[in-house]
Amino acid sequence: MEQYWSGSAINKNKGMVENLQRYGVIKSTKVAEVMETFDRGLFVPNGTPPYVDSPMPIGYNVTISAPHMHATCLQLLEEKLQPGMCALDVGSGTGYLTACFALMVGPQGHAIGVDHIPELVSSSIENIQKSAAAPLLKDGSFSVHVGDGREGWPEHAPYDAIHVGAAASEIPEPLIDQLKPGGRMVIPVGNILQDLKVVDKNSDGSISVCTEGSVRYVPLTSKEAQLRG
Repeated sequence: MEQYWSGSAINKNKGMVENLQRYGVIKSTKVAEVMETFDRGLFVPNGTPPYVDSPMPIGYNVTISAPHMHATCLQLLEEKLQPGMCALDVGSGTGYLTACFALMVGPQGHAIGVDHIPELVSSSIENIQKSAAAPLLKDGSFSVHVGDGREGWPEHAPYDAIHVGAAASEIPEPLIDQLKPGGRMVIPVGNILQDLKVVDKNSDGSISVCTEGSVRYVPLTSKEAQLRG
């Protein structure tokens, strides 16, 4: 698992984004703009260093991913996060990546976050209300829900983009079903050893899967198993 920098020298959000560009993680102007728009400091618990390139605990035995993983997932999904498209974020946590999706698909699109911890959903909505995505939450094009993300969120399906923020032992069938033909899902798969998988649904409904590299995520599991740790 790579870590591109550590320590607190990067004390500003813009510096974090510039570092990700310098290391070649962010190649797209759009991804850089979106990550500059959302101060990561609004989406981590108080006292947590927000701009270090490392996952950070957010309570309930889960973490917010490292900045380079957020950037990687945004890059992989960018073509499926065009204005007017529909995106689902499973395991939305503090709301950071879901807010990025909402800004990219805009008011004509839909961005849906799902997390099974009610307290995280409540606090993520508070975080989003302090951010540039607040108007989208208000107009209904952006919403965050309590639910078992392994079942997706059928109400707004099918999705152009699906991101899963926890590692599944195998790709959940409901998520494949809710992916639009031409859509893409990014999901970590594996138990101890995990790979970031890119799942593309072809126009005939078949899927193509490729591997983007090794990763380390918390497991995609039930609320009860997660809270047991």
